[in-house]
Amino acid sequence: MGLLVPQAQAQDAVRARYSVKLIGLALGSATLNGTFDPAAYQVEATARLAGVATMVSNSKGAATSSGTFLQGRVAPNAYATTAANSTTTRTIRMALQQGNVTASEIMPPFEELPGRVPVLDMHKQKIIDPLSALVMPVPGSEPVMGPAACNRTLPIYDGWARFNLNLSFVGMRQVKSKGYEGPVAVCNARYIPVAGHRPDRASTKFMENNRQMEVWLAPVGESRITVPFRISVATMIGTTVIEATDFEASAGKRASR
Repeated sequence: MGLLVPQAQAQDAVRARYSVKLIGLALGSATLNGTFDPAAYQVEATARLAGVATMVSNSKGAATSSGTFLQGRVAPNAYATTAANSTTTRTIRMALQQGNVTASEIMPPFEELPGRVPVLDMHKQKIIDPLSALVMPVPGSEPVMGPAACNRTLPIYDGWARFNLNLSFVGMRQVKSKGYEGPVAVCNARYIPVAGHRPDRASTKFMENNRQMEVWLAPVGESRITVPFRISVATMIGTTVIEATDFEASAGKRASR
């Protein structure tokens, strides 16, 4: 009762590879694999620095998330991520029940710094993890590729900080990559810190005032689910662009009626 992904009748899947660039320079690559059925989803992602970036840091990371669809939105049940560089490997795990955090662990823990806005229990309720945030069902009967794909608020908690991403529809574009040629919905994104951040940090202020963030969403199979095809974010040292070079979405067999 209450589990819902509108119109999804069988398991759809996406396998995507992305290039990662900063001010046009190749930084590395990322992957996103996901499966979606009418009641549940599972996604995994990897990222690795390459090229000139390895002169500064040899970093890589991986994450997994799974959950259900509840009233047209994602409700994660489990999230785990591991990030490693030349000096440190850190793992974050969260257990959730319909999007409410029930347990979490960070190993090794982050250092507590003065001026950080405390994360309270209420900040861990009705949230989505950073990986589940990439899974965006389009509820109702509105076109999948249109304003309904974008117009939403993503309440994200990563195990350390709580923030919102407010998405709003900008327009449509046509894209072409290996595996997909067709429309994407272009969304403007705004970062709204809630807790766990340090308000006086220059990077926090920059992101709060950042007007140069976009997400392009592409459809997955015959479901009403979209995932990012392209993400563009202005940073303090230039614009980072993560864009699909290979985007293959497949539709499962539909149940007979």
